[in-house]
Amino acid sequence: MKRLLFFIVIIFICNDFYSQDGDTKVNYERKTFVYKIVGQDSICADFYEISNDHIIRPVIVWIHGGALIWGSRNSLPVEQLEFYLQAGYSVLSIDYRLAPETKLEEIFEDIKDAIIWTKYNSTKLQIDPKKIFVIGHSAGGYLALMTGYRLENPPCAIISFYGYGDIQGEWINRPDTSYINWEHISKEKAFSQIHSSTITHASSKDRFNFYLYCRQQGIWAEIITGQDPVTESENLEQFCPVKNIQVDFPPVILIHGDRDTDAPFEQSLLLDEALSLKNVDHQLIQMTGFDHAFDKFEGGFENNQIKDAFIEVIKFMNKYK
Repeated sequence: MKRLLFFIVIIFICNDFYSQDGDTKVNYERKTFVYKIVGQDSICADFYEISNDHIIRPVIVWIHGGALIWGSRNSLPVEQLEFYLQAGYSVLSIDYRLAPETKLEEIFEDIKDAIIWTKYNSTKLQIDPKKIFVIGHSAGGYLALMTGYRLENPPCAIISFYGYGDIQGEWINRPDTSYINWEHISKEKAFSQIHSSTITHASSKDRFNFYLYCRQQGIWAEIITGQDPVTESENLEQFCPVKNIQVDFPPVILIHGDRDTDAPFEQSLLLDEALSLKNVDHQLIQMTGFDHAFDKFEGGFENNQIKDAFIEVIKFMNKYK
């Protein structure tokens, strides 16, 4: 905690947005903060709140996906942000250092420090430090699940959209049967997308070939962790949520498409089983017929099945706020 005392507000930007909910307009603000400094790198977060209502609210820490290789705090879809705000939550969307320039242990340190920073600045943010929820998508869902056992004070609940819990499994450590049918990516082409220094945001366009190469070769876990899944398997267990679920694990809701070709639906089934064995309050929402990142590519809230899933997320979180 002491080293986080330095992380004061470096940037303060306010913008007004308007969300249409029937005939009701919701005015909210965005404030950008630096929550952590590593060397010369400032790691930022965008905080969203309803304007001028002065109500202490629960907060969602939102973690973007992108295979830990690309993405940024700006990846949060506007309709999802507005949905959470209208449901009575403030939202903190965070950047974190990306792989492979930064390895998984340090990436998770960013997640942990963002949550500690949120608690420490609860008065400034007008949020309840005892009502912090974590939502993540894909790799963000994976990182969110890790907060359930790697934080001294875990969140009130964890929401994983098409996340995964086992990075030691064959699904990620063998050439992927789907991606091997894509254009073959050479090592030279893949690594041409890697930087010589730390980065905290990148587009999928600029980094996807590297990810595709990792999946075609079955080396994603090794590249991300810097450890061999075979010879250093014991070291990797700490990065597998499914193997670290205990009776005190926070409540969890899992949302996953059963036709996911990137992170198999089986990953959420394994998590569902592990949570059940420890009697952890949880819910699994099977999105029938949906692939990966369905909330972005299958019509968003105009698709009733997707909208209903988000309504269930709010109902679940409301039990613990």
